[in-house]
Amino acid sequence: MGVYKIKDIELLTGIKAHTIRIWEKRYGILKPDRTDTQIRSYSDEELLQLLTISLLNKNGIKISRIAEMSSNEIISKAKAITHSQSHDTIIDQLIVSLIQMDETLFCQILNDLTEEHGINKMYETYILPFLERIGVMWIVGTINPAQEHFISNLIRQKIIAEIDKLPIPLASEKRILLYLPEHEWHELGLLFYQFYLRTEGYTTIYLGQALPYDALLKSIEFVQPSHIISSWLTAVDESYVQHYFKRLMQETSAKIMCSGYQIKLNHSKIPSGINTFSSLEELKSHLA
Repeated sequence: MGVYKIKDIELLTGIKAHTIRIWEKRYGILKPDRTDTQIRSYSDEELLQLLTISLLNKNGIKISRIAEMSSNEIISKAKAITHSQSHDTIIDQLIVSLIQMDETLFCQILNDLTEEHGINKMYETYILPFLERIGVMWIVGTINPAQEHFISNLIRQKIIAEIDKLPIPLASEKRILLYLPEHEWHELGLLFYQFYLRTEGYTTIYLGQALPYDALLKSIEFVQPSHIISSWLTAVDESYVQHYFKRLMQETSAKIMCSGYQIKLNHSKIPSGINTFSSLEELKSHLA
């Protein structure tokens, strides 16, 4: 069972902490536990309740009206609204599937989004904002690691399944090697780049998670890639990032490209010869 502070609730629902406090005081919505110092804490059930209430409120139902509804009426109206498939509604549904570890709901949403928009838009427009919403929760430890692993593996399975449907591109001048550095295991972003590059017909060599540096150098020597792509999410010392890329630049003439939260965080320390990106558009520009 999760235990959430009001700041966690704000991040997950998109509702300001000030607004949550007003709803509690004025309308009696939610009755969180309090510590001796009056710090609020919320349960999974209260998080799900607030997500449902937020869904109704975002779709034009005043909070004063929601406060008068029974639990069954709130649930009934929320289910009717989910058919509208607004952006906020979908993100809220994804969070519900995370908290409840509901594979059926999560896969249904991903399948519907992929069918309607394609995997590129599905990932950039819905999955990335969803991962950002829960990312802070993972860092501070208020989301169960099992929940994070559960949802990450479902996304991973979806992207791999889509990659498997694609033909293996013929050999081309641009050979792109994709890998994660030896401390890194979070491969969703890298898998997505692999999918995109395969759809564009690039020759890709995917080496996956936690690749030792010496093995990377041997692979570069053997493959002779024109481009190298890595993704960095796990926290590392900024001096390590700087030293890593300075050394890599000396070891290869390939164009080095990198992305991820740690790259964004340590951007000022990344050597000027390294090409950083945070979106498909920026990735495309580096490949042009």
